[in-house]
Amino acid sequence: MRQRILFTGVGGQGTLLASRLLGEAVMAEGLDVCVSEVHGMAQRGGVVESTVMLGGISGPIISEGEADVLVSFEPLETIRALPKCSRKSIIITNTVPIEPFTVKLGQAEYPDVDQWVGFMKDNYANVKALDADSLAKEAGTAKAVNVVLIGTLAATGVLPVSADVLRETIRRTVKPKFVDANLKAFELGMKAAA
Repeated sequence: MRQRILFTGVGGQGTLLASRLLGEAVMAEGLDVCVSEVHGMAQRGGVVESTVMLGGISGPIISEGEADVLVSFEPLETIRALPKCSRKSIIITNTVPIEPFTVKLGQAEYPDVDQWVGFMKDNYANVKALDADSLAKEAGTAKAVNVVLIGTLAATGVLPVSADVLRETIRRTVKPKFVDANLKAFELGMKAAA
């Protein structure tokens, strides 16, 4: 099974940990995986992208229209990544904005999230739009947005790894004091996909 999965968000949202969790889960199943990341201006709230390539795809770059799955931690980054998707792509997006500096200064306007979600649902095969921030807080840590979205991804059934393998990877990878909250975040993300 060959799959190109693009993760995108802004610095501090856990984009890289999400791709690492998925990559390690795939490796635990003995499958071929290539994980790559681009930090950009991550420490200043800039874009962070990572890719997880499954099934022997050796290159880390996803060209326009080639993403099988887009997992986005922030709505504006979802919009920016849409050219990487085709109409058959699965799109999983957090609906909670993180306003860029230009919006905060009044130099730009943030796009209407509901309007864009509607556009995506009209133009792409499978769109899961959810308030991952609220679900992460419900799980016990606002920093678990990434694991909420991994749970949503797992619930789509497109991954070659089981939810149990992902849970075990979370247990093994996340700091011990955050394991329970992250496991709950994973479950809430799965339920949100239903």
